[in-house]
Amino acid sequence: MNKRLISLLLLASTLLFGGLVTAQEANLTAECVDTYDAEVDYFPDKVEADYAQGWTVEYHNNYKIISALTPWPGSTPEDAFQYVLVQCGTPAPEGFDSAQIIEVPVSDTIALSTTYLPHLVSLGLIDHLVGLDSFLYLSTPEILEKIAAGELIEVGNGASINVEMVLDADPDLVISYGNGNPDFDAHPVLLDAGVPVVVASDYVETSPLGTAEWLKFVSLFYNAEGSANEIFDARAAEYQSLVDLTAEIDPADKPLVLWNSYTSYGEAWFIPGGESYTAQLVRDAGAVGVLEDDPQVAESNAGVPFDFEAAYEAGLDADYWVPQAFGVVTLGDLLALDERYADFAAIQNSTVFENNVRMNVNGGNDYYENGAANPQIILADLIHIFHPDLLPDHELVFFQHLN
Repeated sequence: MNKRLISLLLLASTLLFGGLVTAQEANLTAECVDTYDAEVDYFPDKVEADYAQGWTVEYHNNYKIISALTPWPGSTPEDAFQYVLVQCGTPAPEGFDSAQIIEVPVSDTIALSTTYLPHLVSLGLIDHLVGLDSFLYLSTPEILEKIAAGELIEVGNGASINVEMVLDADPDLVISYGNGNPDFDAHPVLLDAGVPVVVASDYVETSPLGTAEWLKFVSLFYNAEGSANEIFDARAAEYQSLVDLTAEIDPADKPLVLWNSYTSYGEAWFIPGGESYTAQLVRDAGAVGVLEDDPQVAESNAGVPFDFEAAYEAGLDADYWVPQAFGVVTLGDLLALDERYADFAAIQNSTVFENNVRMNVNGGNDYYENGAANPQIILADLIHIFHPDLLPDHELVFFQHLN
């Protein structure tokens, strides 16, 4: 072998193995890049949305492009947001004038919804949390401890958010939500003030795992994708194992469930649309929803209003009832709302359940907080209720039996 060939082989070996040595093995979760190398992939840990419909992510060597596709119900493609997350210590890309450029990993964070809090806890990121919209409605124990220790500020929400307090806190990120009305949304006000704010829309998702997968969305801002994948994959696998448990139930053995959002004014009962989060939970738990064959219900991904008479007639013989009536913790409370409820078979058979067992004194319900992040627990609750023989040892977490 001639000397020139040997030299070329040595050079190739040096480049190959030198590249392997300098290549990053995991995302940087607590530091910036010291010496930028355009050839290095700074995000070897990556996520993708397998169930969520509201966001996508595209990876480049030193930046990620997040598209928030449906920031609120009824949003159009023109309402979508784009966020370019740049590894700190590396240059920002050009050509993204309409997007927010945010250096990652972020540190100090303000959250304007309780649904993001379980994700921060699961990812081990609560030390980054410096503020909340309100202290009244949350349930997560680790966050309550931070409030008790005086470690969090309360900044308000919507268009009346205390911008000066937010600016004084100087957060790297505010995680907000929107409804498309500038009179009630916080993000337009914060953007005008130059505050980095992300509009997350987990509540718009129509499937339990889609909602829970926003854990991955949150992880993107902290370079915590590796942890997010591990956590979510375990939850999704448990959820699927429970679905498999009910998959062979004979249709004749599936109970009929009246699940509604009750209005105190008695003007409308909202039945979950067939394409909604709740309807999928009911199906996955081996049950059938009242009015699920109604055309307007079958095609909807939201609550469909019915007058009392229609709901009464359809739900009279339902095997189970989840009324979701605020402040109701006993059958007596429910009957006090309307004596006609005594006609329901679920009342007579004592098969009424509420998802409010973990509600705090201000009305904050952990079903919509830690429950949204852990749909596998909600599903286990429902299977235990509808088919107790399948999960005989399960203890209810988010539901209670009304007596």
